[in-house]
Amino acid sequence: MCLNVSFNLPADIEDRLRRELPDLDANAKESFLLDLFRRGVLSHYELSRALGIDRFETDALLKNRGIFEGSLTHEDVDNDVRALRRLLGKPNR
Repeated sequence: MCLNVSFNLPADIEDRLRRELPDLDANAKESFLLDLFRRGVLSHYELSRALGIDRFETDALLKNRGIFEGSLTHEDVDNDVRALRRLLGKPNR
């Protein structure tokens, strides 16, 4: 079973992106799946399957994008900063 996901963009933005990215659909799919992996929603194996590439190609893609299993997200860092400020009695900004 395959799932199709779509979203609408303003026509001018879509036109520009399609000119700059020859395969916009594949780029959007890859970005979406990498974000899910980064957030821990997809496993390494699931990411490989969803992208249709093997384990080593997946490792290379992740390395190329600077994504590592267990990497902190911006949200993780923000939460840590807030927690440290609370512990140190400093106001959050």
